Amino acid sequence: QVRLVESGGGLAQPGGSLRLSCAASGRVFSSNVMGWYRQAPGKQRELVASITTSGTTNYVDSVKGRFTISRDNAKNTVYLQMNSLKPEDTAVYSCNYRDVYGIVYWGQGTQVTVSS
Repeated sequence: QVRLVESGGGLAQPGGSLRLSCAASGRVFSSNVMGWYRQAPGKQRELVASITTSGTTNYVDSVKGRFTISRDNAKNTVYLQMNSLKPEDTAVYSCNYRDVYGIVYWGQGTQVTVSS
């Protein structure tokens, strides 16, 4: 079992920044993929960014150049630095962990609202 605890999120103005953190605990495998998904009202959940333990990253086109995902393997923690935020970034952001066996765990989700 893996537990994911998220922090960060909240309200930001357009053009502002927020940082999300997600700490994994429990049976965390040394090789895994962690990432952030988001779901806006009335829309499907989408992958925002992911990162492997070796540092390979993947971003959805809409956040490239604005968001940066990183991780601290010693702390089993993944971060999402969100800059130049736009109102369309408003969504519930959820942390995701996937191990080498394909087992997936989710965080509880954190609200990000971008509004003036």
